[in-house]
Amino acid sequence: MTFYDQISKNKWKSAFLVSLFIAFILLLGFFVGYIWGPERALVGLIIATVVATIMAFTSYYHSDKIALAAAGARPVTKEEFPYYVNTVEGLAIAAGLPMPRTYVIETPAMNAFATGRDPEHAAIAVTTGLLERCNRLELEGVIAHEMSHIKNYDIRLMSMVVVLVGLVVIFSEVLFRMFLFGGGGRRRQGGGEGEGAGVIYLALMVLGLIFLILSPIIAQLLQLAISRRREFLADANGAMLTRYPEGLASALEKLTREAKPFPRASKATAHLFIVQPFRKEGGERIHRRSSIWDTHPPVEERIRRLRAMAGMEGMYTQAQMESRA
Repeated sequence: MTFYDQISKNKWKSAFLVSLFIAFILLLGFFVGYIWGPERALVGLIIATVVATIMAFTSYYHSDKIALAAAGARPVTKEEFPYYVNTVEGLAIAAGLPMPRTYVIETPAMNAFATGRDPEHAAIAVTTGLLERCNRLELEGVIAHEMSHIKNYDIRLMSMVVVLVGLVVIFSEVLFRMFLFGGGGRRRQGGGEGEGAGVIYLALMVLGLIFLILSPIIAQLLQLAISRRREFLADANGAMLTRYPEGLASALEKLTREAKPFPRASKATAHLFIVQPFRKEGGERIHRRSSIWDTHPPVEERIRRLRAMAGMEGMYTQAQMESRA
């Protein structure tokens, strides 16, 4: 798949994700309106339409700010972190991209992520732990990985998921509470409507409970809309950008071996980071088998592929030298 195919695919997935979110909110709005009275179902649908539209625009235009705030990131200048900012600037030029905004997160945990709706509105955030413990080549490998996410438009989909996952969970819980505390009053007041109304109320009550139970699963599935293949692709593209796959491979080893928990990470933001932010200290999970619910592919597989690229790069360079001789 070419860069252009990847960009087009990510744009279509972003549009599909927003459409799915709007449909979900409209369904909830209709059910909430119906609980307060069948004649109010249309009102609930209209209110839900307004809310869904506002939230869809918010997720598109402000998801980067939400993600950065959730992670506790703050903007930095070249004077404060000269090598970090210069590295981002140099790799942006090499990738043919505008200079992303630079942020740091004050934590000993080692991690990084990129966010934004497009390359013109992108930001890269790294932890102070990563800046302190990674050498120059490792830092370049990590930033090149994030720069590849920006170039491939992965950041649009990744950033929107942060907002939409949280909202799906919130709205499902609100729906259930309204069923529980609001619907009962309607049922008591409308007890003379017959058994049919009671059956409908019970069915909607069960539906609300199902939404509540399934909301964490829905959140996980939305996270998995960020395919693990994108991490492999960003690893490969980042290695091509620096021409040194071992830099990122070594960084991934260090990020896992010296892992510390990142307390500000959540299930809604986990997919943004270069490695899982929930790993235990000492990298206890590095050799654990991958789960279908993981937002990232196994680190050891990523390292293996990068080092295979390094071997191929070495053979290619040697072949070039021999042909010139």
